[in-house]
Amino acid sequence: MSLFKAPSRDEILTAHQIRMMVRIGAPAVVSSVLFSLYNLTDAYWIGHLQGANAISAMAGIQGSWPFVWFTISLIAGFAGAAVSALVAQNIGANRSEEANHALNQLFLVGLVAGFVVAVVGSVAVQFILPSFFTDPAVAREMTTYLRIIFLGVHTMLLPGLAASAFSASGNTLLPVFVNLVGVGLNIPLDRVMVLGWTGSLGPLGHIAIPQLGIAGAAYATLIAQGVSTLIFLALLARRQRGLRLELRLMRPDRHLLGKAFRIGLPAGLGQATVAFGFAVMVIFINRLPNSAVALAGYGVADRILGLLFIATDGLGVGLTTMVGQAIGAGLLDRTRVLVSKGIRALLVVVLVEAVVLYVARRPLVAVFLAGDTDAVRAAVREGTNFIALFAASMPFLCAFFAAEAVYRGAGHNFPAMMLGVIRLWVLRIPLSVLFAFPLGLGSTGIWLGMSASNVLSGIAAMLWLRTGSWQRSVIETPKEESPAS
Repeated sequence: MSLFKAPSRDEILTAHQIRMMVRIGAPAVVSSVLFSLYNLTDAYWIGHLQGANAISAMAGIQGSWPFVWFTISLIAGFAGAAVSALVAQNIGANRSEEANHALNQLFLVGLVAGFVVAVVGSVAVQFILPSFFTDPAVAREMTTYLRIIFLGVHTMLLPGLAASAFSASGNTLLPVFVNLVGVGLNIPLDRVMVLGWTGSLGPLGHIAIPQLGIAGAAYATLIAQGVSTLIFLALLARRQRGLRLELRLMRPDRHLLGKAFRIGLPAGLGQATVAFGFAVMVIFINRLPNSAVALAGYGVADRILGLLFIATDGLGVGLTTMVGQAIGAGLLDRTRVLVSKGIRALLVVVLVEAVVLYVARRPLVAVFLAGDTDAVRAAVREGTNFIALFAASMPFLCAFFAAEAVYRGAGHNFPAMMLGVIRLWVLRIPLSVLFAFPLGLGSTGIWLGMSASNVLSGIAAMLWLRTGSWQRSVIETPKEESPAS
């Protein structure tokens, strides 16, 4: 079994569950690593700006992301969940034309909605942020970053839809190669555009690029992701595993879009609600006496945590694909075994990661915050403290994400939406605010509230999953259908 060859439908439906989950998920892990390098590269070079500007820029980029996520998550969450379920289950049921039709309809949704987000987001941000962020330097950095990102929002939406479609078909290799091109371009662009560069380019003569700071990080990301978007579009212009973008299939189909909305809207609402909750968390962090330092330390730690969750996220892609195709084929016995074995495997991986993270937390944070000023040292302490408290809750958060992967593959996104709402709005925000302000624990209280919410929501997710409510197909298919039919 080769990791470098996309598995067929019959292999996905008959091969050993864990080996197949690794085979599908391994390329997704690599793809996630490459995607994370966008954020890590931004954080690294911004952390090497000089003076207080480094802290305000780092706080600005961390404070910005929940607002980007909130703005695009309704579209990306809805369309991505619908693509994953409809493409995977139709392919599992051996209905490639229906899978391709679903992809085209949802791509149209992404195109239209992206234009709305670009216009509204780039205009609204300059009026909204100053009302919530009292530190003028942080508010200014956030406004600069967000206006640029929103103008190029299609470069964030469309690659995600394409990658979801390829992954649902079992082909997680193409997104890896496409993202490799984007990251390979982003890394040098980030260095040049964030810190500036002067030198000779041979026949082009002497070139001087000014230091653009956080704006340079935004431009570098959009240029690199723009190239990735063009490659995805070129690939989908040619048929790949039965998937192809065709204008004739983008004429709105009310029946299919209605089904897609029923499947994907809970996921989109869930992601938007969670993203808005993270934006609220950022606003509360801004109320701390050391807000810029706390945001900077949290930003670095959050990116490190994101890197460590890549393995489980990638394997979760494999779990989603296999659950979707097995349910679509009517193989419920195989699906139940897959879910049980898959979750146990994910928990083993994350336990090892949590131990490594806890031991190496301080040097990892220090890599991204250069300099020897009091503000930088304070930010390193905040990031280290956050990781120390968060590491203990990682297995529970992994259980939460595993349950989401199962429900996403099954096409039942309402439970995932409700779990996300509970984790953030019922647990995380109230606990963090309680510990930070009434109990007077400051930033430590917020980090403690985040960790406690992971533990409680992970337990709730496993209990919900045990009800078996995910074992129902969202397409019409006979039970226990033959995999080769």
